[in-house]
Amino acid sequence: MHAVVISEPGGPEVLQWTEVPDPVAGPGEVLVNVAASAVNRADMMQRQGFYDPPKGASPYPGLECSGTVEAIGAGVTGWQPGDQVCALLSGGGYAEKVAVPAGQLLPVPKTTPLVEAAALPETVCTVYSNVFMGARLTQGEILLIHGGGSGIGTTAIQLGKHAGATVAVTAGSHEKLDACKELGADILINYREDSFVEKLMELTDGHGADVILDIIGAGYLAKNIAALAVGGRIANIGLQQGRKAELDMGLLMTKRATIMSTTLRARPAAQKASIVAAVKENVWPLVDAGELRPVIHRELPMAQADEAHRIMTASTHTGKILLRAR
Repeated sequence: MHAVVISEPGGPEVLQWTEVPDPVAGPGEVLVNVAASAVNRADMMQRQGFYDPPKGASPYPGLECSGTVEAIGAGVTGWQPGDQVCALLSGGGYAEKVAVPAGQLLPVPKTTPLVEAAALPETVCTVYSNVFMGARLTQGEILLIHGGGSGIGTTAIQLGKHAGATVAVTAGSHEKLDACKELGADILINYREDSFVEKLMELTDGHGADVILDIIGAGYLAKNIAALAVGGRIANIGLQQGRKAELDMGLLMTKRATIMSTTLRARPAAQKASIVAAVKENVWPLVDAGELRPVIHRELPMAQADEAHRIMTASTHTGKILLRAR
């Protein structure tokens, strides 16, 4: 098969579409003939040498894919060759084939084309596990999403609205905010023009956010705490502006607030399977019914993964960038 190999840590040019050995489905695994994968910021970090795959995972980038089951390993039940699936991966999505633990597979939704289904697993599992399983967002609360125009953001808007939350987003352009509004966002904040803390407090009559989905990290820690409602929860999933910051424990205590910070890729297979099962039960019916849809910015051949990474680096896209294997 062919896969995108990282020849050495560096820029997008180090991504090489190269012939490599085929993977084999081991016990408890399913071999998927990949139709498409999707680009995530974790792939860019791996390309730069900052985010190695977990032990035993494929060395190739790609944290999600869609495709067709080609073979099943020993002990696998519930799947058979020919099934159309999408999958949460620890790596290996940028390839023509990938071996996946059976617990990380989902059926392709009825309303979603096979290629577009590649845009769902990583974002949906990340949002659902953090915003709902972790931060426990409930009806009537206010959800603040940083990076509302991202793949994570566009998914979180839709899930937040379906849960009955008031959804606030930050984004860096009016075009991205317009796209967020079309998806249902209620409060639109251009972080290049306004302080998101002041704007959110103004537009929520001083209440603030009950839950914040944060991709920024250290650079927003103090601002996020200031923007929290009493009893608020921060779900941090990214470190785009650093790892270390000073924490005002007194303000955190006054607000009776909680900060959680998670990654999905390195979790044990059993935990990933539990998240995927929860997504299948609680989110997949919405996708099947057309009430949640992936937002696709552009599709490119997998051999042009370098160009896909350049697009993501420019950060002018809204939604997901897909890589077609064929």
